[in-house]
Amino acid sequence: MATRYDVVVVGSGFGGSISALRLAQAGRSVAVLERGRRYRPGEFPRDVTRADELLWRHPSRLEAQGLYDMRFLSGIGTVTASGVGGGSLIYANVHVRPDPVVFEDPRWPRSYSRASLEPYFDKVARELRLEPVPASIPLRKRDLFKRAAGRMGRETFDPPEAVAWTEPPGPGRKVCQLCAECEFGCQHGAKNTMDQTYLARAEALGATVWPRTLVSHVEPVRGGYRVHCQDLATGERRTVEGTRVVLAAGTLGTVEILLRSRDGAKTLPRVSARLGHGYSGNGDFLGSLQNAREDILPWMGPDVATVMRFTDAAPRFTLVTATFNRPATEVIAGMGQPRLGPFQGIGAPLWTFLGPVVHKAFAKGLLSKPMSHRVDAARTCNLFGIGQDNANGRMGLKGGRLDVEWNYAGENAELVKRMSEAMRELASQYGGTYAPLVTWQLFKRPFTVHSLGGAHLADSPERGVVSTEGEVFHYPGLHVADGSVIPTAIGFHPVMTISAVSERIAEAVARGF
Repeated sequence: MATRYDVVVVGSGFGGSISALRLAQAGRSVAVLERGRRYRPGEFPRDVTRADELLWRHPSRLEAQGLYDMRFLSGIGTVTASGVGGGSLIYANVHVRPDPVVFEDPRWPRSYSRASLEPYFDKVARELRLEPVPASIPLRKRDLFKRAAGRMGRETFDPPEAVAWTEPPGPGRKVCQLCAECEFGCQHGAKNTMDQTYLARAEALGATVWPRTLVSHVEPVRGGYRVHCQDLATGERRTVEGTRVVLAAGTLGTVEILLRSRDGAKTLPRVSARLGHGYSGNGDFLGSLQNAREDILPWMGPDVATVMRFTDAAPRFTLVTATFNRPATEVIAGMGQPRLGPFQGIGAPLWTFLGPVVHKAFAKGLLSKPMSHRVDAARTCNLFGIGQDNANGRMGLKGGRLDVEWNYAGENAELVKRMSEAMRELASQYGGTYAPLVTWQLFKRPFTVHSLGGAHLADSPERGVVSTEGEVFHYPGLHVADGSVIPTAIGFHPVMTISAVSERIAEAVARGF
């Protein structure tokens, strides 16, 4: 690894890959530091009993450096990705331009609006070759969902997706095989993931990617910043310097690096006191539909094809059927739909201890086959609500590890109620039954795959952590470009907003040289 670059980018997901390409295009030397490994099509884990390859639990379990980082934080459960390409490796490919009303929230800086972001939305759409699932592809689950929405009087739309539907995008890659494995890592290379698009173009221009490199903290040095990191393959600790540094390690990763830098190493003592405030899970809420009157065939097609709107009244949200391949669907269906009634929340004291339990359950094969075959998996699917929660989580370090404190159930009761009612109504349209995710029933904690906030965009350090150009207040040349800068819940799949904001920030970083 060279010791000095024009730009050091931490993270290779949406914000990191966008930053890498735009700065490489500007003629800058760029290094991208990524904690996870590089995956090629066909290399994603499928044997769930090999838990260390599946789950990321480093450093509590050093050898567990897998694809999924699942955390049971005090107030919420989170799932993020670890690998070159970041969250794009395991997301559902869905890119939605949010309604203008989202940006009318006063927590957004005045210069941000749907209209001001439109040119950047367009850039992302071109780079990722976004296109909805073609109507010519027969999808039973899409047809049934739209029929149900019509009966409910609800509007739907087919969102643009970063998928090759009809033409292979390059050597060694195929068109979508309709196998509903989008969120497990596409073995066919049909997803236009960041490592295959933005980052590949950046590398072709000379950017260097360093996988399995975990960053701990950042310190100012003459003419830039020094990034402290560890080679996870050898254990060796290293440093690399950049005239500019862009933190794009995802909401959890970036906020943790800033907290360690400010409060642990004390190398960035002037970072705003607002750091860690305003965390959002983007209103993610999961439920299940079982016992439909007819086959849904959830494993045929991409994971998500259509979005249903509930944006007519606050708290606003959208709803999809989130579907997976047949083996995963059968395992989930085999768990049934437990109903705890007055005993809901009884497991709350055990919530934060579940990480090792889940790891052992995978390793022992307890989650590799159905617990029961009494439910017809073809007549089930998962329901996924994405809403505008109050973005009031508080991120901090506890015992040296990142944590989120949040009374989510109490503060977002109306959102949960409205989502649950919608899911129950949807299930009835299928002639089926509805239940919330069992972890919600047991622990009264939601799970999110859309962590946002904690290092907000703002017009001043009294209101947020970074400027409207993504620059950390009081630290010129240190930028943030990922979900952590988003100051509110989106209520739609948030990746298009994260990407557009990152495009705008990358433009500012390049202009600042």
